[in-house]
Amino acid sequence: MKHILSALALAGAVMGDAGPFERCGGQGWTGSTTCVTGFTCTASNDWYSQCLPVPIQNGGQAGPYGQCGGRGWNGTTVCTDGYRCKFVNGWYSQCVLASGSLTNSTDSSTTLMTVTVSSTSLSSEPLTTQTPWTTTEAWTTTSAAPSSTSAPSSTAPLSTAPASTEPASAPGKLKWFGVSESAAEFAPDKLPGVPGQDYSFPDIPSINGLIKEGYNIFRIPFLLERMASPSLSSPLQTDYLNKITEIINAITKQGKHAILDAHNYGRYNGNIITDTQAFQAFWKNLAGKFADNDNVIFDLNNEYHDLEQTLVLQLNQAGIDGVRASGAKTQYIFAEGNSYSGAWTWTKVNDNLKALVDPENKLIYEMHQYLDADGSGSGTDCVSSTIGKERLVDATKWLRDNKKVGVIGEYAGGANDQCKAAVSGMLDYMQENSDVWNGALWWGAGPWWHEYRYSFEAPSGVGYQSYNNVLKKYTA
Repeated sequence: MKHILSALALAGAVMGDAGPFERCGGQGWTGSTTCVTGFTCTASNDWYSQCLPVPIQNGGQAGPYGQCGGRGWNGTTVCTDGYRCKFVNGWYSQCVLASGSLTNSTDSSTTLMTVTVSSTSLSSEPLTTQTPWTTTEAWTTTSAAPSSTSAPSSTAPLSTAPASTEPASAPGKLKWFGVSESAAEFAPDKLPGVPGQDYSFPDIPSINGLIKEGYNIFRIPFLLERMASPSLSSPLQTDYLNKITEIINAITKQGKHAILDAHNYGRYNGNIITDTQAFQAFWKNLAGKFADNDNVIFDLNNEYHDLEQTLVLQLNQAGIDGVRASGAKTQYIFAEGNSYSGAWTWTKVNDNLKALVDPENKLIYEMHQYLDADGSGSGTDCVSSTIGKERLVDATKWLRDNKKVGVIGEYAGGANDQCKAAVSGMLDYMQENSDVWNGALWWGAGPWWHEYRYSFEAPSGVGYQSYNNVLKKYTA
């Protein structure tokens, strides 16, 4: 998406103040720069600031939606009045509204309690007993990271997401149909960052649940700065790579595809990447770790924007060359374009990318398409019930005319009938043109998205609840 951390629209904002998780600053921002009580305006990057929970309230209590536990957490485990500490995953527990009787299911890492709370009584669930992470661990480097074919460190249980009736199948299935799992790229302004505090990792049981429902491809965003530091050509960071590898293996060992997505917008440490040799070296280093895993896909860089168009071509070609030089010959490569890789602007902006060359002929053009007025995904209203198809027509012709194939790497729509019709129309159109469209991935799932307008995190994500039955008819 255009913003690494999109606003999570929650109710209750005070007039004149930005609400919880809403935007509060950044270049060009003209709205409120103050947040409601319990939240503070925090810069994610030069373009975007967001109202995030004040970590600790008076009396040593975590504020609304603040962190209250997880691996490496050394802050308070007590929430302010009206909130309870809820286990989210092994890396993160959060203060959520306390209402009624709450029963928590157990998982493989910890036994949770059944508790009854009121608006004034608080409870907290025990934290994971696994070895905590440290900032030092996040910076460990490697020259021999584990092979991508090794087994994950633990066997994750299947998700307990509720079963639903399978809709009638649509004709002409796409090769891939899945979800982006957004977590490890959070807080790009905090480097290397602390797992469980600044960023997290996708939840393997949740992914397993989606696999069980028929989804067969998952995009795993990561930050270049956390994977290789202090420069792009530096050795890879062991612990960050190991966690990403564990997630990749959990997906690919089941015969599904996993996408390694460098979620950096054509930048490194906030600066536009101009050193194509260093970019090539990075992809040689990373792809080499997965050279024996045919089900890994390399997404060279997410949503280039405001770059010279020739540089976008050069960076993509350098990435392709790096992947193939690593010995990874059988895997697909996804190349994205400038102007946030929008499908609706592709032919006007990214025509020169038809010159990219992959000696293994496994290059796929990744485009993104949202259906709100400005195509950013920041709004839940779709322009019309037919806008999805309409925004793909020119890109479809470009792919066919140039004998290329593409995927929609990000798309989503609001929880309303018009958007559902627009999303279905877009996917139907892609299936009708499956000679040039290989797949589509919803944005996005992840353990920290909570009330985010498009969250596909089962079972409670807004997007999952609204769209799972709509999308399942397109699964392979």
